[in-house]
Amino acid sequence: MQKTRKHLELLSPARNADFGIEAINHGADAVYIGGPAFGARAKAPNTLADIARLVKHAHRYHAEVFVALNTIFHDNELVGARELVQQLYDAEVDALIVQDMGLLEMDLPPIQLHASTQTDIRTVEKAVFLDQVGFSQIVLARELDLRTIKQIADATSCNLEFFIHGALCVAFSGQCFISHAHTGRSANRGECSQECRLPFTLEDQKGRIIGKDKHYLSMKDNDQSANLRALIDAGVSSFKIEGRYKDLPYVKNATAHYRQMLDEILNESPELAKSSAGSSTFTFTPQPEKTFNRSATDYFVNGRKGDIGAFDTPKFSGEVLGKVSKVGKDFFEVETDTQLHNGDGVCFFDVHKELVGLRVNTVDGKKLYPNEMPVDIRNNTTVYRNRDHAFMRLLEKDSAIRKIALQMIFAETSDGFTLSVTDDAGLSATVECTAEKQVADNLEKAESSLRDNLSKLGNTDFTATEVYIQTSQAWFIPASVVNNLRRDAIEQLQKVRQAAYVRPLLKPAAVPAAIFPEDTLSYLANVYNQKARTFYEKHGVKLIASAYEANKELGEVPLMITKHCLRFSHGLCPKEAKGVIGVQGTVTAEPMTLINGNDRFTLKFDCKPCEMHVMGSIRKPVIKMGPPQTMMFHAKRP
Repeated sequence: MQKTRKHLELLSPARNADFGIEAINHGADAVYIGGPAFGARAKAPNTLADIARLVKHAHRYHAEVFVALNTIFHDNELVGARELVQQLYDAEVDALIVQDMGLLEMDLPPIQLHASTQTDIRTVEKAVFLDQVGFSQIVLARELDLRTIKQIADATSCNLEFFIHGALCVAFSGQCFISHAHTGRSANRGECSQECRLPFTLEDQKGRIIGKDKHYLSMKDNDQSANLRALIDAGVSSFKIEGRYKDLPYVKNATAHYRQMLDEILNESPELAKSSAGSSTFTFTPQPEKTFNRSATDYFVNGRKGDIGAFDTPKFSGEVLGKVSKVGKDFFEVETDTQLHNGDGVCFFDVHKELVGLRVNTVDGKKLYPNEMPVDIRNNTTVYRNRDHAFMRLLEKDSAIRKIALQMIFAETSDGFTLSVTDDAGLSATVECTAEKQVADNLEKAESSLRDNLSKLGNTDFTATEVYIQTSQAWFIPASVVNNLRRDAIEQLQKVRQAAYVRPLLKPAAVPAAIFPEDTLSYLANVYNQKARTFYEKHGVKLIASAYEANKELGEVPLMITKHCLRFSHGLCPKEAKGVIGVQGTVTAEPMTLINGNDRFTLKFDCKPCEMHVMGSIRKPVIKMGPPQTMMFHAKRP
């Protein structure tokens, strides 16, 4: 099946193959995972053998596996990248998520390509170009609003993918270079040092302190639960959960949450279809607020809002319990209506405004006895719970079963019986056997026993939702005969389903070649190798600067471009102040400064597109670093 925008896809993250298998079990239609190298999460690599194991499990449900190959490549890495692509294709991976356009200039196997969020797709023109050069699916910028998404959908034919849950990069993806400038660890190379989560002091243009020790570049986490229908109406069909570094409970919980929400939409919308087979049932009630989050925002989907920052802490504080009412020698009391459990994790902000976490050994009413009594907890301190022990225990166990619905028809032949099984996609298998027919003594019991035996599908991928018995009369049929028929029918159906699965096709590029929307590219285009340069030249670009990682931008430049605006979040936006008596005229777009230790970042504001630029320069030790080492792959193919 080739997916269209009518096929809704829930796309879940996989740190490793086991996480990916659990994501499939919990209802994902597809998962994305890093390979042995070249993924934008360098600390989450996976072997080819593990990826092949994940693919085998996913394809049982006609779900898909995408491998993130979304870094930019140095010239000496291109041969290794090409070799890895071939090995991923041989492992039957369904698609590659890529950033580097140099790949499109290479002789690759016919594997489908998806444009990574790192390609910075936030305009209609950029989306149209990527649609025309061979991308079947494009990951839209998280900062887009519904109106722009709809405009992109109207102008393109490819499938549109959008992040609906998880951590938000404060910068436009692919447009952050702070980590490379300071450490040589590039976000575009999968090694981001996450300096955006550090505390900063914010000064205005006159050096006055606006705020101190705040995480001014740390965003809340994405949650589009309330916008799924609107996103579908705008043209989104792939709904992506962030989190290739997240733990397994997070993956299970978030996947189950959105699976239930999308299933509800599918049940109400006959014009839409699911993009994989089977339904999942859970041993828990999904509650995304129970696993890691920095509280929730829907970001810019419904326009700019003031409260999108997680300025107090980049950590997971969890749900508010209440305030401390009493502090004892080895306990403290919290005024709360929430039921607490032994083993819960709680936290609070200390006098230094740092989040302090502790484990509760024993709960006695409102008294909490922690594993270690904190020295600075006091009355009226607000306490949060960031680990619900009882909920997490459910997620640590087997917590989902995924089954494919079957219709079973049992009938008789002249010299025996036949069993036909048909799945919910219409794929079927029929087996028959020769057997002596004996009239049953107890007609009602015989039919009931036959139905029960036919429905015993045990640990298979199937569940019998409809069982029809089409016989002239009730026969006595030994259980062994029924069991053999059922087993053979399921084996045949599995072979039919395996043969019916077709990997998605590579989309051909448009002819004549599409023209890139601009004829000049700065370092922001992330062109790091000659193949990428050739690609853009072929598509009409005249002047191409090298990627920031080439260490040729020595002066102060934007190290981060973001839709997040600290002027706006502090009520100092000139646009917002327009017409406000006593404010307009005092507000200008003068720069601010972010300070962390010896690092000072000038903030410049481009008010026309509503963007903030974090300015800075590359450090001298980074300039002296050599190019990446040549990387080759000679692993045994699965």
